[in-house]
Amino acid sequence: MSKRPLNANSNTLFDIDLLNSDNEEDEFGSNKIEGKTSKSHHFQDQSNNSAYLNPFEDSFLDSDLVDGGNNKVDGSSIPLNDLNPFGDKYEYNSNNGGSGGAAATAYDGGYSANGAISNSGINRPIINDEDDDILAPPDPELSEDIKNNFDIRKIFSRLFHKNHSSITNDSSKPRIIHINDQISNNAFKYIDNHISTTKYNLATFLPKFLFEQFSKYANLFFLFTSIIQQVPNVTPTNRYTTIGTLAVVLLVSALKEILEDFKRLTADNELNYNSKVEVLRNGDFHLTKWINVKVGDIVRVKIEEPIPADLIILSTSEPEGLCYIETSNLDGETNLKIKQARSETSKIIEPFQLKNELHGKILSEQPNSSLYGYEGTLILNGNEIPLNPEQMVLRGATLRNTGFINGIVIFTGHETKLMRNATAAPIKKTAVERIINLQILFLFGILVILSFISSLGNVLKITFDQKHLSYLYLEGKNKFALFFQDLLTYWILFSNLVPISLFVTVEIIKVYQGFMISSDLDLYCEETDTPTTVRTSSIIEELGQIQYIFSDKTGTLTRNVMEFKTCTIGGKCYIEKIPEDEKFTVGTDGIETGYHSFEDLFDTLDNDSEEQGPIIDEFLTLLAACHTVIPEVKPNGTIKYQAASPDEGALVDGARVLGYKFKSRTPSTITIELRNGQSLSYELLNICEFNSTRKRMSALFRCPDGSIRLYTKGADTVILERLHDDNPFVDATLAHLETFAAEGLRTLCIATRIVPEEEYQEWLKRYTKASVTLINRAEEVDKVAELIEKDLFLLGATAIEDKLQEDVPDTIHTLQDAGIKIWILTGDKQETAINIGMSCKLLSEDMNLLIINEDTKEETRDNLLSKLDALHSTQLTDEEINSLALIIDGKSLGFALESDLEDYLLQIGMLCKSVICCRVSPLQKALVVKLVKRKTSSLLLAVGDGANDVSMIQAAHVGVGISGKEGMQAARSADFAIGQFKFLKKLLLVHGSWSYQRISQAILYSFYKNIALYMTQFWYVFANCFSGESIIESWTLTFYNVFFTVAPPFVLGVFDQFISARFLERYPQLYRLGQQSVFFNTNIFWTWIINGFYHSGILFVGSMFVYRYGNVLPNGLIADHWTWGTAVFTSCTLTALGKAALVSNLWTKFTLIAIPGSFLFWLIFFPVYASVAPNVNVSPEYRGVLPHVFGSLTFWAMTFILPLLCLVRDFAWKYYKRMYSPESYHFVQEVQKYNINDHNPRLISFHKKIRRMRQIKRLKKFKGYAFEDGGGERLVRLYDTTI
Repeated sequence: MSKRPLNANSNTLFDIDLLNSDNEEDEFGSNKIEGKTSKSHHFQDQSNNSAYLNPFEDSFLDSDLVDGGNNKVDGSSIPLNDLNPFGDKYEYNSNNGGSGGAAATAYDGGYSANGAISNSGINRPIINDEDDDILAPPDPELSEDIKNNFDIRKIFSRLFHKNHSSITNDSSKPRIIHINDQISNNAFKYIDNHISTTKYNLATFLPKFLFEQFSKYANLFFLFTSIIQQVPNVTPTNRYTTIGTLAVVLLVSALKEILEDFKRLTADNELNYNSKVEVLRNGDFHLTKWINVKVGDIVRVKIEEPIPADLIILSTSEPEGLCYIETSNLDGETNLKIKQARSETSKIIEPFQLKNELHGKILSEQPNSSLYGYEGTLILNGNEIPLNPEQMVLRGATLRNTGFINGIVIFTGHETKLMRNATAAPIKKTAVERIINLQILFLFGILVILSFISSLGNVLKITFDQKHLSYLYLEGKNKFALFFQDLLTYWILFSNLVPISLFVTVEIIKVYQGFMISSDLDLYCEETDTPTTVRTSSIIEELGQIQYIFSDKTGTLTRNVMEFKTCTIGGKCYIEKIPEDEKFTVGTDGIETGYHSFEDLFDTLDNDSEEQGPIIDEFLTLLAACHTVIPEVKPNGTIKYQAASPDEGALVDGARVLGYKFKSRTPSTITIELRNGQSLSYELLNICEFNSTRKRMSALFRCPDGSIRLYTKGADTVILERLHDDNPFVDATLAHLETFAAEGLRTLCIATRIVPEEEYQEWLKRYTKASVTLINRAEEVDKVAELIEKDLFLLGATAIEDKLQEDVPDTIHTLQDAGIKIWILTGDKQETAINIGMSCKLLSEDMNLLIINEDTKEETRDNLLSKLDALHSTQLTDEEINSLALIIDGKSLGFALESDLEDYLLQIGMLCKSVICCRVSPLQKALVVKLVKRKTSSLLLAVGDGANDVSMIQAAHVGVGISGKEGMQAARSADFAIGQFKFLKKLLLVHGSWSYQRISQAILYSFYKNIALYMTQFWYVFANCFSGESIIESWTLTFYNVFFTVAPPFVLGVFDQFISARFLERYPQLYRLGQQSVFFNTNIFWTWIINGFYHSGILFVGSMFVYRYGNVLPNGLIADHWTWGTAVFTSCTLTALGKAALVSNLWTKFTLIAIPGSFLFWLIFFPVYASVAPNVNVSPEYRGVLPHVFGSLTFWAMTFILPLLCLVRDFAWKYYKRMYSPESYHFVQEVQKYNINDHNPRLISFHKKIRRMRQIKRLKKFKGYAFEDGGGERLVRLYDTTI
């Protein structure tokens, strides 16, 4: 007999026999129940020995058991509480062991000596799992939530096997998580750990796909037309032509959507099923797929492994339960974060300890999107232990430099904070599609008007000429009914004014354009073996119309690799390799410019007679000592520095390169090894930590000589004002800082002072008092730090290079020249973001930075309004606008994104050339994008490389993911995936411009060619008594779009080039053509439509005159209706193909096949078809027509003369536009055609020198580093790396 918890909806305690069940061992040795289970379950109440049969599985009890709120057992009425002495507190777990199994678990009550649960005189057996392990009863707090938790949506979810949490997330109630107790946790039916980034699933594909397709009005129109065609005696054409074509259109679109979504599904399955982690099962760790990880499980994550779910750290392999976490996938920062387990659990490390010593639960906050906050309580052995973000590690992070961590799973799957910051894959429509949809509505209106005119004409003709139309037997015909019947007939006849194959043609064009992008070797990243991938080809033309780019920083613009580049010590600059023509020289003012080599620095240190030697020694000692870096000794003896900030790591590594190696740390000392092998120990007294207000860090050491030294490093603005009056190196250092700033390097001033013992002891008392105060502790500590950070001696400054991705500055500059505004949304601190903005040329030294960094909503409002008033009070020139940049931090941004402030933020942002948002969460990134998207008509592109960028990428019109070091989540969720940021330049300027122009031409041409032909049907109604007769045979009309004019749109959409790739990159201003919708807008659309009407009129009227006087055949007979119709069709086909030739910019072999080839194909196809089809009763209209067509001189004369008459106006207009009213691209086409040399190296060199002079002319406004705020001293006091 197998026992399970009983269903929560039942009111009686029973045992259930499992009949006919086949048991199979699962991967952990437990029994999994599969196969058929009997629907009849024997319910037996042990106190009454009365059995009942419940055929309802686990949903509710037999109605015989319930009567008026009392349960009946054996015919007698027993109060509910008497029958169930356990307070109705039990639960059923349908997921534990298969269907049909159930057992009761009591919440309250005691345990008898023989192992039975006893309460109120009724005994129940202890519940055993399938391994006969005694299971603890579920927590009493489960019941109330479960009893009152009826939700029809959950029943629906169960029917479709959706795994959603059964307990509603009520933020007022904590989430109860039992440690390593699956049965109790399963009562809440927390969701599983799978994630999905697909656009569809089996249940949603059909409704979502059909909704998307029929939101295109053309498809809706043809569906209606197909229905009308099925009405008897209405359609003038074959009744299946439209519905068959529509089915093919939808099928092709469906296959495309399925293939693209299947790629996303494959990527998701790779993560859900192929990623594995160790989970504690039955007292030992077993490797388990991520998807099988459940809330409450204890998992072990090893070094370099990603975190599979949101965890609370219980213990680690490091002392004091510490571990290093890289969160680049979450917040974009690659510097390591330090997390620490609670001391109460940090010693519980081994599997048997975890199983035997951890009995309790966690009261956790409900799932939310906050990456930086967490509140919970661990109840362990009756003790309540508070939990905070220091114990929380999130899915998407990676464990670094820590052997392993043990953690309990808190949130899984789509409830993790990473996925809470994600958004569902949206259905995206392009701007071109939206214009088409709107214009199709107007075409529908025209079609209705044409049908109305024709129907009214038919009724009037029959009414006034009835005596001449007796052969039609129209006597007694209801004119009103005839009118509406004619309306439907003409609707069908004119329906092809909208090309039914348009969207399929466009989809195929886009797929092939995507293939060409993927095949472009210029967009292939050899370093990572990553080609550019097009995941959503349906929006490919929007690459040519982007007006805003929202970019992540870390891993997108930068490599986040800090390198110690150069330094100035005692008025002299030192660098590893002296650049050409930058050897040091002494100016007339006595300030040295240029560089010395590191070898010169070593020589100075070795020469005791050099005055510079002690200054260099003090400078390098400060770099090696003043920090919170932890040294990690590798097995091969090398040291890896673990730094909370990459800047600190670079400085310590720079000191090591220069011979001052930071070797080890204890809670109270550090050890530095010099070049000569000598080791010096420094006693760490105090650390005054860095924060964004202080912009500096200080450390007090007792040096080997017994003196107390204060070592300080920070931004020049805060260091310079704290210097002693006697500082000989200030002017030289400032001059060098200007040079470093011009190179885009991150600078930091280095200063020191000797602190007398008496002063230190007096200061220490104040510092100790401030560090334990409960009121404004941080502010008090900062005030005390100010007291000792004075009278400093300036030693020099450092310069660090944050290595950018290849060609990032050039790419950003080019994109800005193309009229694209770039916003950086980063999780980095403000100083870091500004420095990177300078390095990548998004910001320049002469720009005015509008900084919003406030702590309250009112302060944010005042700041926004003051800046807005200042900007509106003056008429800004283009030059002034190009000098504005907005910098806003995450806290202020949170206030500014609220509905009453968002307009102010947007107005300021749109006036600025560049915007940088710092310390933003993934959700805020998406909200910023959505704000601009909602409030403007601009097209937006978002680019990022981490999972923290997914929401932003999906919120934008076009999402681009970079396949980088931070994983593939962004690339999987994006519309396009590239290897490096620099590829954006060609992707947008070349492929984007081409795609937009090509799609525009293909769409316009598709509408034109259909109107040119099918409008002849309308003109014909005036000549056929409004009878609804077709001018051309119906299958030939269908073949017009299928065979004879299908190729030109493809050639125009795939191979045409209005400008070559080289010139599109050389003249990025051409990209503005797409931004301004030069190639496709409402005016151009209707110009083509009117041109189609014009050509159809010439073709019809011209053919009427030609065949009116030239319809006599050589044998004396008169040409019939179908002979004339064939001539009209041939002339129209040649006219449409001629129009394609006129608008083609590039002639290739494919153009020759598509345009002249299509006409030749018609000339070959017609005689074959006209000879064969009538004999198989397909197109009987063509019987005997062929000799009268090809054998007639009238036919051939009309075929070539009428197209010339149609196209002469088009040719004249094209000539006029090029000669007298040219567009910008016409000039570039001339340069391209005649290969005019427009390259001026001397002018380019001159502009570079001017920019260089401007950069050096003024000091960079923001210098310094973004160190980790707080926690540094506490951390280093915990570590002893000598153990």
